[in-house]
Amino acid sequence: MRTLVRVLVIGFGAVIVLLAAAAAIGVNNARSIARNSADLVSDQLVITRLMDEVEREQEVLNTAFYRLTRTPESVDRATVLADLDETDRNIGELLASASGGPDRQIWRDLSVATMNFSSEARKLLGGGIAEASPLNLFFRHEEVTAVAARLVNLSYSRAQESQQKVDVQAADLATESAGLVGGCLVVALGCALVTVKIAAGVFRQMESNTGELSRVSFRMLEAQEVIARRFSHELHDELGGSLTAIKTNLAVLAADPSDPARLEDCVKLVDESISNVRELSQLLRPTILDDFGLDAGLRWLVERFSERTRIPVEYRSTFDGRLPDETETHLFRIVQEALTNIARHSGATNVSLHLRADNGFVRLTLSDNGRGLDGERHGGMGLSGMRARAHSAGGELKLTSKPGEGVTIEAWAPRELTSPK
Repeated sequence: MRTLVRVLVIGFGAVIVLLAAAAAIGVNNARSIARNSADLVSDQLVITRLMDEVEREQEVLNTAFYRLTRTPESVDRATVLADLDETDRNIGELLASASGGPDRQIWRDLSVATMNFSSEARKLLGGGIAEASPLNLFFRHEEVTAVAARLVNLSYSRAQESQQKVDVQAADLATESAGLVGGCLVVALGCALVTVKIAAGVFRQMESNTGELSRVSFRMLEAQEVIARRFSHELHDELGGSLTAIKTNLAVLAADPSDPARLEDCVKLVDESISNVRELSQLLRPTILDDFGLDAGLRWLVERFSERTRIPVEYRSTFDGRLPDETETHLFRIVQEALTNIARHSGATNVSLHLRADNGFVRLTLSDNGRGLDGERHGGMGLSGMRARAHSAGGELKLTSKPGEGVTIEAWAPRELTSPK
């Protein structure tokens, strides 16, 4: 589950980063396109204003020149000069605002041509046709027109360059956006595939755990039936037989109280019955586990195992505290099941058991020098039950074995110490 969450976080983080990068690139390109468009519009406005002013001054001069040649007495020279002054001021302001940058030489040429044109016009208006040459005015006007045409051509070239830049940036923006969107899709698909793969593995593990749990439940029911059958036989054969014999002896003693052999036999049968009841009780639930804890319970268990099987067990313990009852029971039963498997299947001649506390956990390590397990026997019912008990205690169980090299079982559970009873 942690791996699945980590993959999802990394995937969504990568997608968010790519989308943020796409947004930043888009905003940057949009600003660049806006700047180029603004420069293009500004250049067009400047050229348009310049041409308007030149045409206005030309219109004023054409009108004055026409009147001077036709009806000189009707020309109001002061008004025409005032119009020329206003036009000169407008052109001067326009030149001052647009004369910077790489085109300043052309703007200087336009400024000189405009001043020459205006000076020649003033001579014509001030002294009349006789004192000024209209041909010179025509030449000055041609100079202004030529420089203005150069500016128009330059503006047109700039507009084409700006348009090409806008087109290139728009194409780059589309390409980069497509690449980033494609990258987002690839990352999203990759994360989705990894997520699906992990989820499928989790589901398979859940199905395996469910099957194992079903097998363990069946084994537990089967074990309960076996235990019930065994206790039934023990009670019937041992305790029932003893009680029947005691009843017979008591009947004989009732008729002849002076028979000491019968009395001694009754005492002996009662002792055997008490011993059998105590043994059955220990098999069901060792009282030493409840009274003294896991360490004492394991010591008692390995001693009984060695007495019964003649297999020596080296027991070491560095833990003497108490654990929750459920945890102690699960760990005790794990060792009990492991020792039973060793006695039945391993052929071992030596067993070691180590109980210790380690970083907030209680660890059990049980190993033998028997024949070991092959791959087909690693998932037996007994091992499944031990794993289920380890999981129920909040821990894990690990088994390592090679044919001919024995078996090592390590189980651990959270310590969660409780106060001694």
